Parts: sequence; structure tokens; C-alpha cells
Amino acid sequence: MVREHWHFTAPPFDGALEPATFYAGAPQIEALARLEWLLEQRQRFGLVVGAEGYGKSHLAAMAVRRLGGLGAEAVMLSLRGLAPGDWIALLLERLPLDPISRAEPLRLWQKLENRLRENTLMERPTALVFDDLDAAPPDAIDGILRLIGAAEPRYARTVVVAMVTPQGLPQLPDGIRQRAAVRIELAAWGTGDVQEFLAQALCRVGGVKDIFSADAVATLTRFAGGVPRVVGQLARLALAAAAGDGLSQIDAGTVERAWRELAPSADSSAQPSGVDVAQNVRDTLDEATASNPRVRVVRRLWG
Repeated sequence: MVREHWHFTAPPFDGALEPATFYAGAPQIEALARLEWLLEQRQRFGLVVGAEGYGKSHLAAMAVRRLGGLGAEAVMLSLRGLAPGDWIALLLERLPLDPISRAEPLRLWQKLENRLRENTLMERPTALVFDDLDAAPPDAIDGILRLIGAAEPRYARTVVVAMVTPQGLPQLPDGIRQRAAVRIELAAWGTGDVQEFLAQALCRVGGVKDIFSADAVATLTRFAGGVPRVVGQLARLALAAAAGDGLSQIDAGTVERAWRELAPSADSSAQPSGVDVAQNVRDTLDEATASNPRVRVVRRLWG
């Protein structure tokens, strides 16, 4: 019903990490610029710090594309949930090794070093982007510390970028935190970024960019705390609620009603922090279908 009501060709806020869905707000533009600086200046290591829901994984995927476009052999690996000993094998799977190199009876670490040396001899940078560093197994932490700290010439053209949450940052070894040439803090979106994100997402699926009124955008920014993931979730629910009401434009009241359905205990006069908002939304989404009939209705509207 939602797609038919708004004449969408696809859901605009499905949370996919595809390049087409990436919105480069002010924090993302700054982050990508600093990562380019790392590569251009041959710096070894950069840290991107952002709370859950701030788009670290999407930024990591786009960093691979951006650094690859600058001539680097760039790959990405999420370290969350890996068993000890798995990270190098998974990293090697992502690197474009030739069949002979893959079949060589060498230790995995030696295969990785051989690839880094080969790229260095060809004057081709290697960019290794690691998501969820604070959820990595200990051997992955040790390996990354070796990559960013070793002085051998084979590492001369290697750039390591790691994503971490503010809560996980203090848990990292001092050797990792102190070796970061740049530490990039992902900030929340302001109203302007939220407005542009909504317009880009809506136009991408054939919608009208001003479906959300100016007051609706301001209200959505306030309730979502500027957290990108929560912005998308609230926008999705507001679209469904407005479609159910037969509205042609989403106003502030519809956004607020969507927020109340998503987090009934929220207080619009005293908003929690962006991190708390994101956690509140995630927890509520997990329980909403069982505890809130109107959310069930809204979800059916989207389908």
C-alpha cells in the first residue's frame, strides 16, 4: 500500500548498504576526505569512531570504493563474530590473489605479507578497512597491531582503517590507539543533512523530494537525535502512517505519532542522546509486533 500510495519504485529507507543508498552528509564528507589524506600522505593507520547507528559500516563500504578509485587495492572485512584464527583467511579471500598464490603451501600470514610486498613493489597502495574493530578476536587485534606497527618495507604502502564505537575505543590496546594518524569522530546529522538525505532517498525511488514538510524534517531530526539509522527508521514508519491516513504530505504531527508508536515512553520535551535514541529504537522494534497492534498495522501497510 505504501509504495502504491507514494508511487515508489522501491522502498526508499530499507537500510541496505548499497552505494546508491549512501548519503554523504557533512560528517561523512569530512571522514572520507581524511581517509583520502591517509592514502595520499602514506600514513599507516586511521580510526573512525562512531556510535551504533551512525553509519560506520556504510562508510566503510564507501571508503573501499573511494580509496580503490584512487588506485589502492582496497578490501573490507567485518571483524564481528569471527572465531580466533579466521580473520586472515577471510581477508585473503577478499584480496585478488591469483590461483597459484592461493594454492601455495604457505602460512596465511606469509601469503598476506607476500601480497603486501607485491603491491609495494608495484607502487600500488593496499587499503585494508576493518569494521567492528572493538568486536574483533584477540588474534585479529594482534595482527592489525603488527600491520600498523611493523617497520619492514613490505608494509610501506599499506593503509589500515578501522571502525570502532566510543564504548569500545578504551578497550583497544594503547599501541593501536596511539598509532592512529587521524581519529575521525562521526557526528549526528543536523536538520539540513536530514532534509537532503530524505530528498535523495525519495527521488531515488521516484518519489517527490518534499513529501516531508519542513516542520516534519525538523521534528524527525529532533526525535531521531540526528542518528542516521534512526532517521531512516522513523522516516519509513512516518511514510507508512501517512499512507494509511491518505495524506499527500507528511507533517510534524505524523512524524511525532510515528515516534510515539515506536517508542511510547519517549518525551518530546527532553530528548535522550543520539546513542540512547538508537538503542531505544532497536529495542522497541524487536518487541513492537508483539506489544503494539498499531505498529503491526503500519508494518502491514509497508508490505
